[in-house]
Amino acid sequence: MSGEVEFDPDLYRGTAGHYDRFRLPYPDAMIADLVRRAAPSGRGRLLDLACGTGQLAFPLRGWFAEVWAVDTEPGMTELVRAKATAADVHHIRTVTARAEDLPVRPVSFELIVIGNAFHRLHRNQIAQLAYSWLKPGGCLALCWSTSPWAGPQDWQRTLDSLLQKWRNELGASGRVPPGWDRPRQQDPDHDVLSRVGFELAGRHEFSGDHPWTISELAGHIRSTSFLSPPVLADRADEFDADLATELGPHAADRRLSETVSFAYELARKPTCA
Repeated sequence: MSGEVEFDPDLYRGTAGHYDRFRLPYPDAMIADLVRRAAPSGRGRLLDLACGTGQLAFPLRGWFAEVWAVDTEPGMTELVRAKATAADVHHIRTVTARAEDLPVRPVSFELIVIGNAFHRLHRNQIAQLAYSWLKPGGCLALCWSTSPWAGPQDWQRTLDSLLQKWRNELGASGRVPPGWDRPRQQDPDHDVLSRVGFELAGRHEFSGDHPWTISELAGHIRSTSFLSPPVLADRADEFDADLATELGPHAADRRLSETVSFAYELARKPTCA
């Protein structure tokens, strides 16, 4: 079995504010569909692993008596706490820790969600842990969304080329390890989950159009691990100017339209486990 790629633990340092403001939320229809299929009791716990700034924890919180929001980056969990306080939400518990090191008793959760991050974790280990942490009949949902530079439109190809140029100029090309997706190609997520005993319950897809402004794209890019604010540093204004120059000719009414794809893959722990 192919080994997993190691990601540096501090790749998202300094991104939390941009992550919270410029990452697109999961659509309401997807959240409602996940809740319908997972069927939480309303009295259980939710675990949001690699939670970011709570893109899943907050919209799902109403169906759980307790929510754990876990991330390795202190800036992320600090912002989750601040948001919970501002919203007068008292049942979200933040934990700053590696998912692999999380101290959890068996059968503690009804639902575990991982948003855009399973590939960054030790998948085999996390799958085994998640299986043990879930109550019988509980679910694990791997949630995903596409990136604005990963599409077929002219402006998306232009953006992808621009980002690669800046990663090279700033010496940031290696922040995302080369071949990071090879282990998933050789050993797909659904095989990893099946091996530890999960019953697969399908991939459920949703999409929606989003009109980006160039300034919003600049903020979104600052939420990434490869061109974060610490990486851009004193060349941030230069990057923004280059972004506007390259994307400006593609913008209609100052907007760049993208059809964003969202999906979640659901796996269930057997009720007899």
